[in-house]
Amino acid sequence: MHEREYRLAIHHKVWLDAGRRFAVGDGGTDLLRAIDVTGSIRAAARRVGWSYRHALAYLDNAERMLRQTLVERTRGGQERGGARLNAAGRDFLQRYSKFRAQAHRAVLELYRAAFDDARWGAARGPRRRGGLVPSSMGRGKR
Repeated sequence: MHEREYRLAIHHKVWLDAGRRFAVGDGGTDLLRAIDVTGSIRAAARRVGWSYRHALAYLDNAERMLRQTLVERTRGGQERGGARLNAAGRDFLQRYSKFRAQAHRAVLELYRAAFDDARWGAARGPRRRGGLVPSSMGRGKR
């Protein structure tokens, strides 16, 4: 009936809301990691494919919604300026990363239980570090 055989793959998104308003998601944690590596919001934004303006607005919103300062910012241009995660930012990133990995494993387990049989044979889709590709890999990061 069908010429090509396609395999199902699981995708899922996770984000945190505060008072029914978006706070932070996978894209924001990618930005935080990039800030930690580069020491710069501008360089981090470039690394994750965001505009500098979007990155600033995202950080401001995340810090407001979480009621925590996550990034220490130093003004001063290219020579003296910079940004780094503070203790709260590092703690948040560690907690979110652990939670995200556990959520991914749970979704993968549910997916396999629902679709890993002869009829669907879907549980072995695209792989990334021992699991199926989470929705944050690719389009639609929040």
